[in-house]
Amino acid sequence: MVRVPAPVSLTVTVTSVLCSRVVRDNGGMPDVQCDIEPVGTRLVVHVRGELSVASAPAVRAALLKSLVEQPDAVVVDLAATRIAEPVAASVFLAAARHASLWPGTALLLAAPDPPLAQLLTNGYGRLTVYASVREALDAPIREQATTIMDTLLPASGAARHARALVTEGCLRWELPHLAGPASVVAGELVTNAVVHAQTMIDFRLTLCRRYLIVAVRDGSDAVPVQPPPASSDPADLRGLLLVETMAHRWGTLPGYGGKVVWATLPLRIDV
Repeated sequence: MVRVPAPVSLTVTVTSVLCSRVVRDNGGMPDVQCDIEPVGTRLVVHVRGELSVASAPAVRAALLKSLVEQPDAVVVDLAATRIAEPVAASVFLAAARHASLWPGTALLLAAPDPPLAQLLTNGYGRLTVYASVREALDAPIREQATTIMDTLLPASGAARHARALVTEGCLRWELPHLAGPASVVAGELVTNAVVHAQTMIDFRLTLCRRYLIVAVRDGSDAVPVQPPPASSDPADLRGLLLVETMAHRWGTLPGYGGKVVWATLPLRIDV
């Protein structure tokens, strides 16, 4: 991992539960509970209760919030999960697809119950299923991304510093053709955080197998709003419209105490 001064790293050295999310049915009884626990450099999401179409959104929210922390992998513990409706298990495939887009984190399922493991493996072939949490935690990650990261003050020089980090990274990784567009994307995302969030900013530039990922995390829960394409405001020609033009994909995810806005740029022009 490439590091710069004042790096921001994932704090996952303790084993206490980070959060708990509970969904209840109409009778007030607990339906599903998701507890997120850091173990080493990975996060374990313990899903307890009945997974149904009604409770699947809560599970999805917990998985996506785990991705915001950008761990090496997210392990989903299904030892105490009951599948009420098989279609609800598609929530794991949806989360895995999102993880592959950003932040490129592996989503690993731990299903000790053979019928459940068979459902996940046969019905959703792209899912990686292990017999236990221990096996999933010990599993090697095929791709180790390289990351440059820094903490930025919500000040006028933040965007300039982010652009400099991107240029440095692109030259170091022999991607000079991405230095320009990635710098523009980084500058716009950081500027958006400075203007609208006005909190400390975690900036990450990650080199993956097919994409360069720019991610900006701030302390605001407000979701960025894209101006309409026909906007007559000159300021709207920049910002998220510019990001959308230059990035392959971009999006936002809520986190604990804020959000992450991310964008991907293909390493090859023909991707």
